[in-house]
Amino acid sequence: MKARLMWIAGSLIVIALLGYGGLSYALRQNPHAVLDTVDRIAGPSGSVEQVAEASTGPHRQQRLLVYRSDDAAEALPVLVFFHGGSWAHGDPQHYGFVARSFAEEGFVVVLGGYRLGDEGRYPAMLEDTAAVVGWVHANIAKYGGDPERIFLGGHSAGAYNVAQVALERHWLEEEGVPESALRGVIGLAGPYDFYPYDSASTKAAFGSAGAGAESQPVNHARAGAPPMLLVHGEADTLVKPRNSRALAKALNEAGGRADTLFLPEGDHNAPLLSLANPWRRDPLVHDRILAFMREAAKVSVPVQPQTP
Repeated sequence: MKARLMWIAGSLIVIALLGYGGLSYALRQNPHAVLDTVDRIAGPSGSVEQVAEASTGPHRQQRLLVYRSDDAAEALPVLVFFHGGSWAHGDPQHYGFVARSFAEEGFVVVLGGYRLGDEGRYPAMLEDTAAVVGWVHANIAKYGGDPERIFLGGHSAGAYNVAQVALERHWLEEEGVPESALRGVIGLAGPYDFYPYDSASTKAAFGSAGAGAESQPVNHARAGAPPMLLVHGEADTLVKPRNSRALAKALNEAGGRADTLFLPEGDHNAPLLSLANPWRRDPLVHDRILAFMREAAKVSVPVQPQTP
């Protein structure tokens, strides 16, 4: 009853904000911080809490936050999630809704940060992503996580980061992370095949650094890669869904595994929005990610690809 009352109260707040246009304005200014706030209000009160914060380098954006349920068992699988923002903006602090979404399901969740803008140009964003995963493998057991069952996830630019470090072997090798520890990758609305660069964000993050085709996840598809779940909105005009189709095709043809979930009317933020309350009442994306991780956490041998 208490949880339902909290959800009703949160929903009323959301409706009020919509009525005055406040939510729309706030979403334009800092959408993910708003999602996190609404999720806190509209979601049921739970036992998930931030238990640690750590730095992975001298820059303030090289940081990570660790979340877990305070009543969870030991040696839980780990989801390491990276935010989007065109490699120019974003803050892991604003993605607590992702942590709450999966920590309450029996995962330790780590929200990772990486350098942005000029300081984060290729390959710096990949160096920082790999450093977060390296920290997790070396330290997560202290917080009840299993360093041999790690999943990587991300939205948009963050989805690119995790796909590239998972496919291009040397990034995690240099951080001392064995490939066997990486059980799967979840990409939400990710760009995986965007060379030559034709947008302001990709020109700034990659073209200005002289990066070529080697920077593209689609060009590193290989047998033995961690299984992937690629979620994309069919109505995404910022990162077109052909990116997920191209990577899934390349991986499956190379002997790897890529499952896909395409949302018929979903835009660029739809896969991420669906992980926050009250939108999570439509559980399609959340439940598909959860099923993918639970299956892969138990086995290390890929199964046959699935499509909707």
